[in-house]
Amino acid sequence: MAGDELAEALWYVGPGRAEIRPERLKPLADGKVRVRALYSAVSRGTEALIAAGRVPASEYQRMRAPFMGGSFPFPVKYGYSAIGVVEAGPPTLIGRNVFTLHPHQTLFDLPAEAALPIPAEIPLPRAVLAANMETALNATWDAAPGPSGRVAVVGAGVVGALVGFLCARIEGVQVTLVDTDPSREVIAWAFGLDFARPDDAPTNCDFVFHTSATAAGLATAFNIADDEGTIVELSWYGSGNVSVPLGGAFHSRRLKILSSQVGKVAPSHRAAFTHRERLEAAIKLTAHPHLDALLAPAIAFHDLPERLGDILKPGSGVLCQLVSYS
Repeated sequence: MAGDELAEALWYVGPGRAEIRPERLKPLADGKVRVRALYSAVSRGTEALIAAGRVPASEYQRMRAPFMGGSFPFPVKYGYSAIGVVEAGPPTLIGRNVFTLHPHQTLFDLPAEAALPIPAEIPLPRAVLAANMETALNATWDAAPGPSGRVAVVGAGVVGALVGFLCARIEGVQVTLVDTDPSREVIAWAFGLDFARPDDAPTNCDFVFHTSATAAGLATAFNIADDEGTIVELSWYGSGNVSVPLGGAFHSRRLKILSSQVGKVAPSHRAAFTHRERLEAAIKLTAHPHLDALLAPAIAFHDLPERLGDILKPGSGVLCQLVSYS
Protein backbone atom coordinates (compact mmCIF):
# COMPACT_ATOMS: atom_id res chain seq x y z
CA MET A 1 0.00 0.00 0.00
CA ALA A 2 1.20 3.51 -0.78
CA GLY A 3 2.27 5.47 2.29
CA ASP A 4 2.08 9.15 3.15
CA GLU A 5 2.83 11.44 0.21
CA LEU A 6 2.60 15.17 -0.35
CA ALA A 7 0.29 16.51 -3.04
CA GLU A 8 -0.65 20.00 -4.23
CA ALA A 9 -4.15 21.20 -5.12
CA LEU A 10 -5.76 24.33 -6.53
CA TRP A 11 -8.16 26.10 -4.15
CA TYR A 12 -10.51 28.98 -4.85
CA VAL A 13 -10.06 31.14 -1.75
CA GLY A 14 -12.01 34.35 -2.49
CA PRO A 15 -13.67 36.24 -5.32
CA GLY A 16 -11.20 36.14 -8.20
CA ARG A 17 -8.47 34.56 -6.05
CA ALA A 18 -6.98 31.07 -6.19
CA GLU A 19 -3.91 29.46 -4.67
CA ILE A 20 -2.08 26.14 -4.63
CA ARG A 21 -2.10 24.41 -1.26
CA PRO A 22 -0.16 21.36 -0.07
CA GLU A 23 -2.09 18.26 1.00
CA ARG A 24 -0.67 15.20 2.72
CA LEU A 25 -2.18 11.92 1.58
CA LYS A 26 -2.68 9.21 4.18
CA PRO A 27 -1.67 5.61 3.49
CA LEU A 28 -3.82 4.24 0.69
CA ALA A 29 -6.94 2.50 1.99
CA ASP A 30 -8.25 -0.78 0.62
CA GLY A 31 -10.43 -0.40 -2.44
CA LYS A 32 -8.83 2.87 -3.48
CA VAL A 33 -6.33 3.92 -6.13
CA ARG A 34 -3.62 6.56 -6.01
CA VAL A 35 -3.54 8.61 -9.22
CA ARG A 36 -0.78 10.94 -10.39
CA ALA A 37 -2.29 13.68 -12.53
CA LEU A 38 -1.18 14.15 -16.11
CA TYR A 39 -3.82 16.61 -17.35
CA SER A 40 -6.93 18.37 -16.17
CA ALA A 41 -9.34 20.85 -17.74
CA VAL A 42 -10.79 24.09 -16.45
CA SER A 43 -14.55 24.14 -16.96
CA ARG A 44 -14.89 27.82 -17.86
CA GLY A 45 -18.62 28.22 -17.32
CA THR A 46 -18.92 26.50 -13.97
CA GLU A 47 -15.52 27.45 -12.57
CA ALA A 48 -16.05 31.12 -13.46
CA LEU A 49 -19.13 31.08 -11.22
CA ILE A 50 -17.22 29.24 -8.49
CA ALA A 51 -14.31 31.68 -8.68
CA ALA A 52 -16.67 34.65 -8.44
CA GLY A 53 -18.50 33.20 -5.43
CA ARG A 54 -21.78 33.13 -7.35
CA VAL A 55 -23.10 29.75 -6.19
CA PRO A 56 -26.44 30.48 -4.48
CA ALA A 57 -26.76 29.19 -0.92
CA SER A 58 -29.74 27.07 -1.99
CA GLU A 59 -27.43 25.11 -4.33
CA TYR A 60 -24.45 24.56 -2.01
CA GLN A 61 -25.15 20.85 -1.66
CA ARG A 62 -26.34 20.11 -5.20
CA MET A 63 -23.34 21.91 -6.70
CA ARG A 64 -20.77 19.88 -4.82
CA ALA A 65 -18.52 18.11 -7.31
CA PRO A 66 -17.28 14.57 -6.69
CA PHE A 67 -14.22 14.65 -4.36
CA MET A 68 -14.53 18.41 -3.91
CA GLY A 69 -12.78 19.88 -0.89
CA GLY A 70 -13.94 22.67 1.41
CA SER A 71 -17.37 24.25 1.20
CA PHE A 72 -19.06 27.06 -0.69
CA PRO A 73 -18.54 29.89 -1.11
CA PHE A 74 -14.83 29.73 -0.08
CA PRO A 75 -12.37 28.13 0.30
CA VAL A 76 -13.21 25.35 -2.10
CA LYS A 77 -11.23 22.82 -4.11
CA TYR A 78 -13.23 22.38 -7.29
CA GLY A 79 -12.97 20.72 -10.68
CA TYR A 80 -14.29 17.59 -12.37
CA SER A 81 -12.10 16.59 -15.28
CA ALA A 82 -8.72 14.98 -14.58
CA ILE A 83 -6.54 12.47 -16.40
CA GLY A 84 -3.85 10.52 -14.58
CA VAL A 85 -1.95 7.28 -14.22
CA VAL A 86 -2.67 4.83 -11.41
CA GLU A 87 0.40 4.37 -9.22
CA ALA A 88 -1.07 2.17 -6.50
CA GLY A 89 -4.21 0.15 -5.89
CA PRO A 90 -5.72 -2.98 -7.41
CA PRO A 91 -3.17 -4.73 -9.67
CA THR A 92 -5.54 -4.58 -12.66
CA LEU A 93 -5.41 -0.78 -12.58
CA ILE A 94 -1.78 -0.06 -11.74
CA GLY A 95 -0.12 1.67 -14.69
CA ARG A 96 -3.44 2.37 -16.42
CA ASN A 97 -4.31 5.84 -17.69
CA VAL A 98 -7.67 6.83 -16.22
CA PHE A 99 -10.29 9.58 -16.34
CA THR A 100 -11.63 10.84 -13.02
CA LEU A 101 -14.09 13.49 -11.84
CA HIS A 102 -11.51 15.09 -9.53
CA PRO A 103 -10.41 18.69 -8.83
CA HIS A 104 -7.08 20.07 -10.02
CA GLN A 105 -4.49 18.23 -7.92
CA THR A 106 -1.10 16.64 -8.55
CA LEU A 107 -1.70 13.36 -6.69
CA PHE A 108 -4.91 12.03 -5.20
CA ASP A 109 -6.72 8.98 -3.87
CA LEU A 110 -10.22 7.90 -4.79
CA PRO A 111 -12.32 4.71 -4.92
CA ALA A 112 -11.13 2.32 -7.60
CA GLU A 113 -14.54 2.33 -9.27
CA ALA A 114 -14.25 6.10 -9.80
CA ALA A 115 -11.15 5.68 -12.00
CA LEU A 116 -12.27 4.87 -15.54
CA PRO A 117 -9.63 3.43 -17.90
CA ILE A 118 -9.10 5.41 -21.10
CA PRO A 119 -9.07 3.39 -24.34
CA ALA A 120 -5.61 3.32 -25.91
CA GLU A 121 -6.78 5.01 -29.12
CA ILE A 122 -7.80 8.24 -27.33
CA PRO A 123 -5.03 10.83 -26.80
CA LEU A 124 -4.86 11.69 -23.11
CA PRO A 125 -5.20 15.50 -23.53
CA ARG A 126 -8.42 15.07 -25.51
CA ALA A 127 -9.90 12.75 -22.89
CA VAL A 128 -10.38 15.75 -20.56
CA LEU A 129 -13.44 16.56 -22.69
CA ALA A 130 -15.23 13.50 -21.29
CA ALA A 131 -16.95 15.44 -18.48
CA ASN A 132 -18.45 18.00 -20.88
CA MET A 133 -19.20 15.23 -23.37
CA GLU A 134 -21.22 13.48 -20.68
CA THR A 135 -23.30 16.64 -20.19
CA ALA A 136 -23.85 16.94 -23.94
CA LEU A 137 -24.73 13.25 -24.26
CA ASN A 138 -27.30 13.51 -21.48
CA ALA A 139 -28.84 16.57 -23.16
CA THR A 140 -29.27 14.76 -26.47
CA TRP A 141 -30.87 11.87 -24.58
CA ASP A 142 -33.22 14.32 -22.84
CA ALA A 143 -34.26 15.93 -26.12
CA ALA A 144 -34.16 12.82 -28.32
CA PRO A 145 -34.16 14.55 -31.74
CA GLY A 146 -35.21 12.21 -34.50
CA PRO A 147 -33.74 11.65 -37.97
CA SER A 148 -34.00 14.42 -40.57
CA GLY A 149 -34.82 17.14 -38.07
CA ARG A 150 -33.56 20.70 -37.73
CA VAL A 151 -31.45 21.50 -34.67
CA ALA A 152 -29.82 24.71 -33.48
CA VAL A 153 -27.42 25.19 -30.59
CA VAL A 154 -27.31 28.72 -29.17
CA GLY A 155 -23.94 29.24 -27.50
CA ALA A 156 -20.82 27.75 -29.04
CA GLY A 157 -18.95 27.00 -25.84
CA VAL A 158 -17.61 23.52 -25.12
CA VAL A 159 -20.94 21.97 -24.10
CA GLY A 160 -22.81 23.66 -26.96
CA ALA A 161 -20.25 22.58 -29.53
CA LEU A 162 -20.34 19.00 -28.22
CA VAL A 163 -24.15 18.94 -28.37
CA GLY A 164 -23.89 20.03 -32.00
CA PHE A 165 -21.24 17.37 -32.64
CA LEU A 166 -23.50 14.63 -31.23
CA CYS A 167 -26.67 15.80 -33.00
CA ALA A 168 -24.84 15.92 -36.32
CA ARG A 169 -24.20 12.17 -35.94
CA ILE A 170 -27.97 11.50 -36.18
CA GLU A 171 -29.03 10.51 -39.69
CA GLY A 172 -30.22 13.46 -41.75
CA VAL A 173 -30.19 16.04 -38.94
CA GLN A 174 -29.18 19.57 -39.97
CA VAL A 175 -27.37 21.36 -37.14
CA THR A 176 -26.62 25.08 -36.86
CA LEU A 177 -24.26 26.47 -34.23
CA VAL A 178 -25.37 29.98 -33.22
CA ASP A 179 -23.07 32.44 -31.48
CA THR A 180 -22.36 36.17 -31.32
CA ASP A 181 -18.62 35.49 -31.69
CA PRO A 182 -17.77 35.02 -35.39
CA SER A 183 -14.54 33.21 -34.47
CA ARG A 184 -16.65 30.23 -33.32
CA GLU A 185 -17.43 29.51 -36.96
CA VAL A 186 -14.12 27.64 -37.05
CA ILE A 187 -15.52 25.17 -34.51
CA ALA A 188 -18.64 24.70 -36.63
CA TRP A 189 -16.49 23.96 -39.68
CA ALA A 190 -14.39 21.46 -37.73
CA PHE A 191 -17.52 19.58 -36.66
CA GLY A 192 -19.30 19.75 -40.01
CA LEU A 193 -22.01 22.11 -38.70
CA ASP A 194 -23.60 25.23 -40.12
CA PHE A 195 -22.87 28.52 -38.33
CA ALA A 196 -24.93 31.67 -37.88
CA ARG A 197 -24.97 34.88 -35.87
CA PRO A 198 -28.22 35.28 -33.89
CA ASP A 199 -29.81 37.65 -36.43
CA ASP A 200 -29.14 35.18 -39.26
CA ALA A 201 -30.06 31.94 -37.50
CA PRO A 202 -32.67 29.64 -39.05
CA THR A 203 -36.15 30.14 -37.58
CA ASN A 204 -37.70 26.73 -38.13
CA CYS A 205 -35.81 24.53 -35.67
CA ASP A 206 -37.46 21.48 -34.15
CA PHE A 207 -35.01 21.51 -31.24
CA VAL A 208 -32.99 24.42 -29.91
CA PHE A 209 -30.36 23.74 -27.25
CA HIS A 210 -29.44 26.83 -25.21
CA THR A 211 -25.99 26.93 -23.59
CA SER A 212 -24.96 30.61 -23.63
CA ALA A 213 -26.04 31.40 -20.04
CA THR A 214 -27.36 34.80 -21.16
CA ALA A 215 -30.86 36.26 -21.37
CA ALA A 216 -30.20 37.35 -24.95
CA GLY A 217 -29.21 33.82 -25.90
CA LEU A 218 -32.35 32.40 -24.31
CA ALA A 219 -34.49 34.90 -26.23
CA THR A 220 -32.75 33.84 -29.45
CA ALA A 221 -33.54 30.20 -28.66
CA PHE A 222 -37.25 31.04 -28.32
CA ASN A 223 -37.22 33.10 -31.51
CA ILE A 224 -35.72 30.42 -33.73
CA ALA A 225 -37.73 27.45 -32.49
CA ASP A 226 -40.36 26.23 -34.93
CA ASP A 227 -44.03 26.00 -33.89
CA GLU A 228 -44.33 23.25 -31.27
CA GLY A 229 -40.54 23.17 -31.08
CA THR A 230 -38.56 22.29 -27.95
CA ILE A 231 -36.05 24.57 -26.23
CA VAL A 232 -33.57 22.56 -24.15
CA GLU A 233 -32.00 24.70 -21.41
CA LEU A 234 -28.51 23.61 -20.37
CA SER A 235 -27.22 26.93 -19.02
CA TRP A 236 -26.62 27.37 -15.31
CA TYR A 237 -26.86 30.95 -14.10
CA GLY A 238 -25.57 30.58 -10.55
CA SER A 239 -27.13 33.21 -8.30
CA GLY A 240 -28.29 35.26 -11.30
CA ASN A 241 -31.82 35.54 -12.66
CA VAL A 242 -32.81 35.83 -16.32
CA SER A 243 -35.97 36.91 -18.07
CA VAL A 244 -37.80 34.06 -19.81
CA PRO A 245 -39.84 35.30 -22.82
CA LEU A 246 -43.18 33.64 -22.07
CA GLY A 247 -45.25 36.47 -23.58
CA GLY A 248 -45.93 37.19 -27.24
CA ALA A 249 -46.53 34.06 -29.26
CA PHE A 250 -45.08 31.58 -26.73
CA HIS A 251 -48.45 29.92 -26.02
CA SER A 252 -49.96 30.22 -29.48
CA ARG A 253 -46.86 28.59 -30.95
CA ARG A 254 -47.07 25.83 -28.31
CA LEU A 255 -43.36 25.97 -27.50
CA LYS A 256 -41.90 23.59 -24.95
CA ILE A 257 -39.07 24.22 -22.47
CA LEU A 258 -37.02 21.30 -21.20
CA SER A 259 -34.39 21.45 -18.47
CA SER A 260 -31.34 19.22 -18.88
CA GLN A 261 -28.75 18.65 -16.16
CA VAL A 262 -26.05 16.03 -15.87
CA GLY A 263 -26.64 15.13 -12.21
CA LYS A 264 -29.15 12.45 -13.18
CA VAL A 265 -29.19 10.12 -16.17
CA ALA A 266 -31.87 11.18 -18.67
CA PRO A 267 -35.15 9.34 -17.94
CA SER A 268 -35.13 7.82 -21.43
CA HIS A 269 -31.86 5.99 -20.65
CA ARG A 270 -32.04 5.55 -16.88
CA ALA A 271 -33.00 1.89 -17.08
CA ALA A 272 -30.09 1.05 -19.40
CA PHE A 273 -27.25 3.27 -18.12
CA THR A 274 -25.74 3.84 -14.71
CA HIS A 275 -23.79 7.05 -14.10
CA ARG A 276 -20.56 5.12 -14.66
CA GLU A 277 -21.79 3.57 -17.91
CA ARG A 278 -22.86 6.98 -19.20
CA LEU A 279 -19.41 8.38 -18.41
CA GLU A 280 -17.74 5.40 -20.10
CA ALA A 281 -19.81 6.11 -23.20
CA ALA A 282 -18.77 9.77 -23.07
CA ILE A 283 -15.09 8.84 -22.86
CA LYS A 284 -15.38 6.68 -25.98
CA LEU A 285 -17.04 9.57 -27.83
CA THR A 286 -13.90 11.70 -27.38
CA ALA A 287 -12.08 9.49 -29.91
CA HIS A 288 -12.87 11.87 -32.81
CA PRO A 289 -9.76 13.93 -33.72
CA HIS A 290 -11.80 17.02 -34.69
CA LEU A 291 -12.57 17.54 -31.01
CA ASP A 292 -9.03 18.85 -30.55
CA ALA A 293 -10.34 22.16 -31.92
CA LEU A 294 -11.90 22.79 -28.50
CA LEU A 295 -8.65 22.54 -26.53
CA ALA A 296 -6.56 25.58 -25.66
CA PRO A 297 -2.79 24.94 -25.50
CA ALA A 298 -1.81 23.46 -22.16
CA ILE A 299 -0.57 25.61 -19.31
CA ALA A 300 1.39 24.34 -16.32
CA PHE A 301 -0.53 23.48 -13.16
CA HIS A 302 1.64 25.81 -11.06
CA ASP A 303 0.74 28.71 -13.35
CA LEU A 304 -3.01 28.30 -12.77
CA PRO A 305 -3.47 30.83 -9.94
CA GLU A 306 -1.85 33.57 -12.02
CA ARG A 307 -3.54 32.62 -15.29
CA LEU A 308 -7.09 31.84 -14.11
CA GLY A 309 -8.27 35.45 -14.24
CA ASP A 310 -7.52 35.69 -17.95
CA ILE A 311 -8.87 32.21 -18.69
CA LEU A 312 -12.22 32.77 -16.96
CA LYS A 313 -12.96 36.35 -17.98
CA PRO A 314 -15.68 36.94 -20.60
CA GLY A 315 -14.31 37.20 -24.11
CA SER A 316 -11.10 35.33 -23.31
CA GLY A 317 -11.59 33.15 -26.39
CA VAL A 318 -10.70 30.07 -24.34
CA LEU A 319 -13.03 27.12 -24.76
CA CYS A 320 -11.48 24.22 -22.83
CA GLN A 321 -8.29 25.16 -20.98
CA LEU A 322 -5.95 22.21 -20.78
CA VAL A 323 -3.69 21.97 -17.71
CA SER A 324 -0.47 19.95 -17.75
CA TYR A 325 1.17 18.36 -14.69
CA SER A 326 4.36 17.14 -16.36
